[in-house]
Amino acid sequence: MLAGALAGISEHTVIYPVDAIKTRMQVLPSLSPSALLAQTSGANSSSTLTASSSLLSHLRHASTTQSLRTLWRGVASVIMGAGPAHAMHFGTYEFVKEVAGGDREGLRGVGGTALAGAMATTASDAFMNPFDVIKQRMQLQSSTYRSVIACAKHVHATEGLRAFYISYPTTLLMNIPLQAVQFSVYEILKSFLNPTGEYSPSTHIAAGGVAGGVAAALTTPLDVAKTLLQTRGTSNDARIRNARGMAEALKIIVARDGWKGLRRGMSARVVTFAPSTAISWASYEFFKSLIKSQDYQSSAMA
Repeated sequence: MLAGALAGISEHTVIYPVDAIKTRMQVLPSLSPSALLAQTSGANSSSTLTASSSLLSHLRHASTTQSLRTLWRGVASVIMGAGPAHAMHFGTYEFVKEVAGGDREGLRGVGGTALAGAMATTASDAFMNPFDVIKQRMQLQSSTYRSVIACAKHVHATEGLRAFYISYPTTLLMNIPLQAVQFSVYEILKSFLNPTGEYSPSTHIAAGGVAGGVAAALTTPLDVAKTLLQTRGTSNDARIRNARGMAEALKIIVARDGWKGLRRGMSARVVTFAPSTAISWASYEFFKSLIKSQDYQSSAMA
């Protein structure tokens, strides 16, 4: 759990600016035309954003119209939530994997690993979801929040406690398959690249990066729906503001942006997840190996 907490903080803080751009890419197409015009007014033609703007376009826009420091806005929420959430995540994962036979060979091992990943995200997301809502509200380009506490108070006062968990079912529907795919691909690649099972940083980075990228690409549509639900209180569109769940969010996205709307932010999401998952697994395996080594040395001295 300690290794997981340290890995979670490392993962989220390093990749946070790209995650902020991903949020903006997913929210922007859902704004009303007047809000979009207001948001991009004053920017020159080379930095004006459209619904199909690329990751680099958003990065250039942030650097020319705002300070790049705004891409770090809300990072405190992630730091506060990521440690405990990832402690639950990896603690649950290791426990369930052992009980379910995830260390065995063949389909039984893959099934046990997938189940462990699904159970781990169910536990950690219950804790992390409110922090994720605050993070995404602060990541918006038009956000005026200057602290996590101020954002939390405003969301609670204007939308109630339910706003912090309106996206939880969608988050689970996204993260359960995401984590099942990610953990399964990671364990398979790790075993293939490093059959001895010894600590190997390069193996953990490579396997983690591929696993994160694959899982992120496959679950992008659900992530777009989750973002819509978590930021609905900032929209000028009455239908978005009153969206109640994943199914309705998906319908709104397709109605307003077409099927391509379900892929909004996929490039940024993959760019975020591949290195962040690599960092997470590399950090986790490093801290786990370090803690085990210290425990072994303590036992030997005793």
